[in-house]
Amino acid sequence: MQNIMTDVEDGTHEVVSFKLGDQDFCIEIGLVREIRGWTPTTVIPHSQDYIKGIINLRGSVVAVVDLAARLGLGVTVPSPRHVIIIVSLGKQTVGLLAEVVSDILTVTPDMVKSVPDQIADQARDFITCILTFPNGLILRGLDLSHVLPDIEVSPA
Repeated sequence: MQNIMTDVEDGTHEVVSFKLGDQDFCIEIGLVREIRGWTPTTVIPHSQDYIKGIINLRGSVVAVVDLAARLGLGVTVPSPRHVIIIVSLGKQTVGLLAEVVSDILTVTPDMVKSVPDQIADQARDFITCILTFPNGLILRGLDLSHVLPDIEVSPA
């Protein structure tokens, strides 16, 4: 997993920012394959409660994770305005359900702050860093290797 905190120390990087409810998060742009409009999913019985289902992505079966539910921010009721961010993590391709993609932002090393020690360990596993911007925007950098379950979905 690319860690924003580690990578930006050598220079600037770009991140994709998105909203989950009223919270702002981001991931490294290099992990993002594409951003799609909401597509209804096929529900898989007995899957984790944060798995919305699966979609057909040009012949590949891709699991869609309700990122808000996974992070404990409540279950998302998708609408046509929601998006699925298709990411690649190792050999996995997974869709992340988000309210909206806000922007592609350039991050400089001085914007990267450590996650405060008072934050619970589980939250610290999911959040790699805090990014601060001059306009007051605060983004939480996600560590997808901890956020995403070990999803092994293969075509039948």
